[in-house]
Amino acid sequence: MANAASPDVIPGGSTTLAPARPDQQLDDGDHDRMAHIVLEGYTPKKGEEGEGTFVSTGPSVVEGIVTGTAVKALCGKIWVPGRNPQRYGLCPTCKDIAESMGWKLPAS
Repeated sequence: MANAASPDVIPGGSTTLAPARPDQQLDDGDHDRMAHIVLEGYTPKKGEEGEGTFVSTGPSVVEGIVTGTAVKALCGKIWVPGRNPQRYGLCPTCKDIAESMGWKLPAS
């Protein structure tokens, strides 16, 4: 499984909302029934090493859905995506992390 980079190192990353597939064993179920933010990669800014080149930070949501590869959300949740994220509310932890980085979130 690929390692995802720390969100505080990623300037202006590419993000995709992905649904969480509930595990067979659910604690309270709340965290599994949320849409999470997955950082798929970023492009270094002008003057940074690798300028203009996309740097992957792990599997994309599409790759996870097609191949069954697990993805990692900003909040740390690791799962294989498989549901429509528009059916669920956004994970508050993912949202807080993204907003603290100054990233713009898609309109709900």
